[in-house]
Amino acid sequence: MNLSSYTKAFALMLSVGLVAGCSTTGENTDDGMGGGSDVQAIDQNGGSTVYGGDSQGGVSATEMTDEEKQAAAEKAKQAALRDVTTFYFDFDTSEIKPEAREVLVAHARYLADHPNQNVRLEGHSDERGTKEYNLALGERRANAVKQFLIVNGASRGQIETVSYGEEKPAVMGSNESAWAQNRRVELIYK
Repeated sequence: MNLSSYTKAFALMLSVGLVAGCSTTGENTDDGMGGGSDVQAIDQNGGSTVYGGDSQGGVSATEMTDEEKQAAAEKAKQAALRDVTTFYFDFDTSEIKPEAREVLVAHARYLADHPNQNVRLEGHSDERGTKEYNLALGERRANAVKQFLIVNGASRGQIETVSYGEEKPAVMGSNESAWAQNRRVELIYK
């Protein structure tokens, strides 16, 4: 037998040993000598327990109160809302759309809860109008979002605004679809 055959045989034996060592019979191997696991995957009530099979110090899903579950669900919803960071505007206006308000409230609450977090609001417009007008329109849009965030709990010191006007389009094109995607404020956490 050459070295390659020995290597293959060793690898095969190692694989068989791993499979045999990792398999279980489903029997309880705790013989009272402390050799069993201290983690119970599912308790008798159907809830899962993490760290410790007994009720001492473990965290169980069945022990969450309805209020805690509701608070956790609300926190998850707020986090999901904060995933939206681009807010669109109608032609030639800086009025925040109603569908953006709930999302902006979630951002304002996050900023209020995290006073060391800063955000930059970048205002944009479509290509119609003069460069000067579009810069001013982008600034009005960014300031409208800023004011909304402040009214809903964010601090002025956390928010910076900048206007790019028509200079940084999200979509190239000279049609309503492209223009609609370019009339926006982007919220960027720093």
